Amino acid sequence: MNSNSQLMNHARPRILLFSERNLYEREVWRCPFWEFEQILQEIDSVDVLAPKRAGSYEQRLRVSLKLGNYLKAPLISPGIAPIHLDKDYDVFFTIIEKPGEALNIQAIKKLKQHCKKLVCWVTEFYVWNMKTHRSSLEMLKEFDEVIFMASLYEPFKNILPGRVQYLAAGVDALRFSPYPNPPERCIDVLSIGRRSEKTHEALLKLARDQGIFYMYDTIDDLHAYNLNEHRALVQNMAKRSRYFIVNPGKVDRPEETGGQSEFGYRYFEAAAPGTIMIGERPKNKEFDKIFTWEDAVINVPFGSENIGEVMKELDRQPERQARIRRENMLQALMNHDWGYRWESLLQTVGLEPLPALLERKQRLASLAATVQESQVEAHSSAR
Repeated sequence: MNSNSQLMNHARPRILLFSERNLYEREVWRCPFWEFEQILQEIDSVDVLAPKRAGSYEQRLRVSLKLGNYLKAPLISPGIAPIHLDKDYDVFFTIIEKPGEALNIQAIKKLKQHCKKLVCWVTEFYVWNMKTHRSSLEMLKEFDEVIFMASLYEPFKNILPGRVQYLAAGVDALRFSPYPNPPERCIDVLSIGRRSEKTHEALLKLARDQGIFYMYDTIDDLHAYNLNEHRALVQNMAKRSRYFIVNPGKVDRPEETGGQSEFGYRYFEAAAPGTIMIGERPKNKEFDKIFTWEDAVINVPFGSENIGEVMKELDRQPERQARIRRENMLQALMNHDWGYRWESLLQTVGLEPLPALLERKQRLASLAATVQESQVEAHSSAR
């Protein structure tokens, strides 16, 4: 276990973070929550437990997942050596990005004897998965708090004995912000991950015929050489982009979502650098509670081919563009940094934030003030 070097005047780390970063391949979609884990170590007193896979890990995991479709009890645990804790903690915290990852927790022995509260943040567990991940649900029953990133989480309340609630994704608003030294927005359109081929073809045509700089993925692979470097590249591209394509999670895979219209971190990654988001607005109540400001998303249905006309119309309205960019940046800095998400989790378990989190919030507020002042100055100069 790696202990945070700055314990913020605490005699012992109060959080045990179980990270699965060494158990899975370097898929780029894991970047945001690796980012969150890193920030957590900066703003709280944390021990990190990040086990490595044994030689039989993949084979045992496949068997575990297959049995988990039929059996409640997870009879076979993945190939992780047993972990025996030698300290006590206020909170055990882990992020599970897919239901089957809950099975990895079996490796930790006598967990409840060493941790007062067990908290799990589940980022992708659709309601229809409940029938096919029975053993994963059994593992989640061990937790005092289960937080879902999917807005349709109410059915889980009838199965899990602990408290079940919703919490949205977030972003490192400090690193995604283009301020205090904003670079030129030399990329016209940025598209990362899933996309509509019709919209993509329309943007390629604009690039050929009108010379716009359209930045998009050119490989069909989810892996990166280094996830931290990949994250930094995304940050730098987003800061330099005018428009950012956004769409609900797995919008092109309804068979995987069961028809749920959910949203992950892409909208926050697009808002924080002050891009103008163009794409489909998710159809769920939580999104409408969070993205409440005007023009948060310029709604263009998935598969639309008229994106060029939409951008052309926006380009005729520089004041509207400036307002959208300013509001997106300010909302991210004031409401959607990972620090605010951790503060919400601390409230859930009844712990006070440590000074490092309060200092981060001050940095966020200071940068928001800089954005506000810069935009006022730019507006005055334009007049």
